[in-house]
Amino acid sequence: MNVFPWPDSYTAAASLTFDFDAETAWIGFDPDNAKRPGVLSVGHYGARVGAPLILDLLARHEVKATFFVVGQNVERYPHIVERMIDDGHEVAVHGYTHTSPQLLSEQQEEDELKRTIELLTGKGADVTGYRSPSWDVSPHTLKLLQACGIKYSSQMMADIKPYRHPGIDVVELPIQWLLDDWPFFAFGVGEMGRPMHGTQEVLAIWKEECDAILDLGGHFILTMHPQVIGRPARVKALGSVIKDLKRRDEVWFVTCGEVAELAALKLSKDDCVVLHGAQA
Repeated sequence: MNVFPWPDSYTAAASLTFDFDAETAWIGFDPDNAKRPGVLSVGHYGARVGAPLILDLLARHEVKATFFVVGQNVERYPHIVERMIDDGHEVAVHGYTHTSPQLLSEQQEEDELKRTIELLTGKGADVTGYRSPSWDVSPHTLKLLQACGIKYSSQMMADIKPYRHPGIDVVELPIQWLLDDWPFFAFGVGEMGRPMHGTQEVLAIWKEECDAILDLGGHFILTMHPQVIGRPARVKALGSVIKDLKRRDEVWFVTCGEVAELAALKLSKDDCVVLHGAQA
């Protein structure tokens, strides 16, 4: 595997990311959930309690993260998004309604993308990144990102370091279900066919994968959701992840936007991943 040219003396990188979904995630899964206050309350917790707890934690540790924000939540929870920006975090696009692009027409997908960019830039943010709702993209997503000036996406799983998509300038910062809080912790209507895990079990899984990625010189990206990781015990556990990453002098611990900016400079046009059978 080719070694990625990280800056200075760093040999790997790490980024914390949060998908700010709130209620939109549950409505995206099933529109009928809009009529289920109990289901929606799980998402509302993420905005009302989880996000502030996470922002407080990041402030205490002086760490900058990337928040992928659903456009509707810029309108519903402007004070939370404003605090993300005021605290120096990166904000990026996570759809407008948390609807999978596979369920949208090309025009609808473009409208959602442009609307969320406009909402975030209206708050003073420099928006360069995108993550698809549910990590599900359409045949049109990548070309729409380029047309709208998005520099990177973070939703595919074909590597452990940044790469390019063929034919466009959008950089991919790959993720993985293994490094997502939802499969381990999320539970609710439509999400009950899984066991709940304790924090120590999940921390062990994340650390094992983190160590291996960093040993290979890759980019460790942890994907989290304020309504999931924002439970008190899990916030405390996240603090231990942050402490561990900050102790590693060889790790460039930065936002996704910073990694993507470097990757755009360092990756050649040939550093592409071609997905056979995909019409992107």
